[in-house]
Amino acid sequence: MALLVKNARIVSGPDVIDGALLVDGEVIHRIDRDIPAGTAEVIDAGGRYCLPGGVDAHTHFDLDLGAFRARDDFETGSIAAAGGGTTTIGDHVANGPDGCRLADPIRAYHKLAAPAVIDYSFHGVIQHVDNQVLDDMAALIPEGVTSHKIYMAYANRQDDDAVLRVLERAKDLGVTVCFHCENDAIIAFLRSRFLARGETAPRFHPLSRPDYAEAESVSRVLAFARAAGDARAFIVHLSTAAGLDVIRRARERGQANIFAETCPQYLLLDDSRYDDPDEGLKYIMAPPLRKRSDNQILWEGLRRRDIDTVATDHCPFSYELDKQAGRSDFSKTPGGIPGVEARLSLLYSEGFMAGRMAVTDVARVTATRPAEIFGLFPKKGILRPGSDADFVLWDQNAAWTIRHDALHERVDYTPYEGFHVLGKPVLTVSRGEIIARDGQFVGAAGRGRFVRRTLGS
Repeated sequence: MALLVKNARIVSGPDVIDGALLVDGEVIHRIDRDIPAGTAEVIDAGGRYCLPGGVDAHTHFDLDLGAFRARDDFETGSIAAAGGGTTTIGDHVANGPDGCRLADPIRAYHKLAAPAVIDYSFHGVIQHVDNQVLDDMAALIPEGVTSHKIYMAYANRQDDDAVLRVLERAKDLGVTVCFHCENDAIIAFLRSRFLARGETAPRFHPLSRPDYAEAESVSRVLAFARAAGDARAFIVHLSTAAGLDVIRRARERGQANIFAETCPQYLLLDDSRYDDPDEGLKYIMAPPLRKRSDNQILWEGLRRRDIDTVATDHCPFSYELDKQAGRSDFSKTPGGIPGVEARLSLLYSEGFMAGRMAVTDVARVTATRPAEIFGLFPKKGILRPGSDADFVLWDQNAAWTIRHDALHERVDYTPYEGFHVLGKPVLTVSRGEIIARDGQFVGAAGRGRFVRRTLGS
């Protein structure tokens, strides 16, 4: 059945159109000032904003670390995402067995993702580099996987030669390489020093992962990408002013194909959260929370379009059951926080309503730009005839307070507890189907589809 949304403020690319949006099947058929209803079901938006369905290009649903496993799976995580106005995710798959092929974890994730209620795609993970992995990068393109992640830290980090080989192959193929940028040697050195001194409280976590560890890694990655002929390098969860400065300087030198993502936690939270020796465990993530000055400069980076997207790095571990492993040693705490449900509300309230960005910019960084970069465009991330009917109606006057027990994330806390926000999704539509009303899921488990991505723009 057709669906007509009338009296809406439709955010379509750089424009806001006061009018109506007609859905025919799973796609947007028409956007105009006035559209006859005919036999369509009519929804009166009452002057509310109609934003493109959110694209969260960085989630970790069902992440298995061995000793710990993320509390959200693809069903519960995608229900939370839908309630918050997100209709598409890009999940970073977990490592497979040592020596496995690049495609093996992706095939395992297809099974894990079957209960998802929104559409999804996957980023591969580079665990080692050999000719087979490089060949698999090409073989996975027809399967719709056109991006892969390299960790510059942790046990599965890649050395310089491996990174260069991957970037050279990526340049030839046109695929995107995502990078977790931290200098592992600096982190290991500082962490060992703190632990040897008995400095094990959460407040030593950010001190063991300083801003220059991120900046050095970003600089090295961009130098490698330049050597490979300006290969497509996407910096995930950028957290520091120092890292952003490296990106700006590289672009000023003329380097192309540099993309950057930040997250709400690096815009809205700061390292004072670690001062509480118990509650600080909730905020252990990598990279860690930074200074308020970093928050401000990252907001400016969004405004100036130096930062392309805002994702969540949603990685929910229980505070009581998982995070407590680090009570006597911060380094034993599993890193990660929840956030997929609150992302759009936080960006709308703290970005648009607080005067930091236009409503069109909120749509750009949370939907349109990630869809462009990762090859979901032109079907996802924008409202225009022919695109998927993925959108969210927004009550711009709804004032509410974020509480973890009112969210759908299957975890016992939210890092945004007590945040007062203005604006809330009241209707989420995915491929023409209403899947959430007033934040409550009304769709069916398993209705999500895997999106076969093309090469990004």
